Amino acid sequence: MKEINKVVLAFSGGLDTSVILKWLQDKYQCQVVTFTADIGQGEEVEPARAKAKQLGVKEIYIEDLREEFVRDYVFPMFRANTVYEGEYLLGTSIARPLISKRQIEIAQETKADAVSHGATGKGNDQVRFELGYYALQSDICVIAPWREWDLNSREKLMKYAEDHGIPVEMKKKTGSPYSMDANLLHISYEGRSLEDPSEEAEESMWRWTVSPEEAPDEAEYIELEFLQGDAVALNGKKQSPADMLTKLNQLGGKHGIGRLDLVENRFVGMKSRGCYETPGGMILLRAHRAIESITLDREVGHLKDDLMPRYATLIYNGYWWSPERKVMQAMIDASQECVNGWVRIKLYKGNVMVVGRDSATDSLMAPEMSTFEDDGGAYDQQDASGFIKLNALRMRIAAGR
Repeated sequence: MKEINKVVLAFSGGLDTSVILKWLQDKYQCQVVTFTADIGQGEEVEPARAKAKQLGVKEIYIEDLREEFVRDYVFPMFRANTVYEGEYLLGTSIARPLISKRQIEIAQETKADAVSHGATGKGNDQVRFELGYYALQSDICVIAPWREWDLNSREKLMKYAEDHGIPVEMKKKTGSPYSMDANLLHISYEGRSLEDPSEEAEESMWRWTVSPEEAPDEAEYIELEFLQGDAVALNGKKQSPADMLTKLNQLGGKHGIGRLDLVENRFVGMKSRGCYETPGGMILLRAHRAIESITLDREVGHLKDDLMPRYATLIYNGYWWSPERKVMQAMIDASQECVNGWVRIKLYKGNVMVVGRDSATDSLMAPEMSTFEDDGGAYDQQDASGFIKLNALRMRIAAGR
């Protein structure tokens, strides 16, 4: 075993990373530096500081990365209308590249020998973190406790925590807490009864959204303004990226928007059931597609739609820092130069409905062409005859045989 004097741990303060912190101290007899990224998870940030101090950590990094997270990771991803396997808005996946980047920077600042994370050997996050580490520092030493220890269940983790005086929050009377991940884009839930895909999630699990049944009986209209593909104003008021997503989460949560229950295909090969709340993300996705519908050239839009599943898979699998993702991002960003204008959205009992959109400078809509009324000769309908015959030529030849 390589001698480790100092390790930087991605530390949430939850059950897994609290146990890992103590385990690293005991197993490697090393100094642990904790890094907690505030990317919008809220109440768990300061308790993480207190818990790190309680466990004897001297170097504690807690950094507010909310603006960077939304500006440099969430918004670029949403420019591509990114959805994994038709449903998942990649709330956990998109946070890992930022955490990996800052963790490597802290390791270099503190002259640490290694970095560590709390991802299990079964999941996607181990891949996402470590691909990021190696892309940013090729010779970094990585400690992945879940691939080394024998604490292979949440019950064993809780027993370890109890034996070592580590407090465990959010413990249910009937067993271990949900495995949860939260940031400004989403909150996720795994484990417990969710491991049976036939069982409906308990209502008390959801934290950000009311049920659609309990949402207001009156619809609410909002208006989003876009500049080069990014939402920059809400109801006429300019917003920073983090503030925009925060406010959309509040609006969406109020109206029961953004709940998702899915079974996804993990990168390692197994299927996993998880539940997600992404209220602001769902609103952004619908609004962005709406403004693109009038500002984006048809073939550019179709090309983006063709590439999106591959782009989504790159992010899901942890390849944010890969050269192919960067090349795709350059193309996506170039497509957004003229994606400017506003979208009006109706929020009602779990639904996000686009009810209006326009662009004063970049709309490709030509009402004089598509109108059902007299177009004044703007479009000669006789032109369609040759267009159709030529497009049908190969089928007409085949039919003639």
